[in-house]
Order: sequence, then C-alpha cells, then structure tokens
Amino acid sequence: MHLIVAFLLGIANFAMHKAVVESGHPFVEDTKLYFGRHFGRNGSYFLEFGILLGAMLFAYSGSAMILGFYAAYTAFNAIAAWLLLSRRF
Repeated sequence: MHLIVAFLLGIANFAMHKAVVESGHPFVEDTKLYFGRHFGRNGSYFLEFGILLGAMLFAYSGSAMILGFYAAYTAFNAIAAWLLLSRRF
C-alpha cells in the first residue's frame, strides 16, 4: 500500500513539475539555464526521479515515515506550483 501511495504522489509531483517547467515564468527560465548548464537539458527531471525512486525504495521496505515526508514534499511542491502558475511569486 505504501508503494502505491508513493507512486501516486510521484505522478502528482511530475505533473506539477511539467506544468511549472512549461509555464514560461522568469524564475523558472533562470533555473532552466542553471540546470541545463550543470546537469543537462532534463536535469531537474532526473532530480525529481531520484527523489521519487528513494521514496519508493523506502516505501517498499515499509517505512511509513518516509511516506509522510514525501507527502509533505508533494504538498510544498503543490504550493510552489500554485504560486508560480498563478504569477503570485
């Protein structure tokens, strides 16, 4: 069950990430330059995948605490995505 929840939270994180990357917000465009220079064109997606992979590995071992942390991470991502997409930041 933990693994399914972590996977669904990961889907939500990737969807928010894609929406923010494609938003054209000036802050996002600046960070694209940084990630592109240091980590390649899709560097931020690799970072997001690494976080998801770690959360899923811990969830597979039965760790409920990591699921709480990943849920909090998803909530913070949702707030940040809302701020950037609504141009409040």
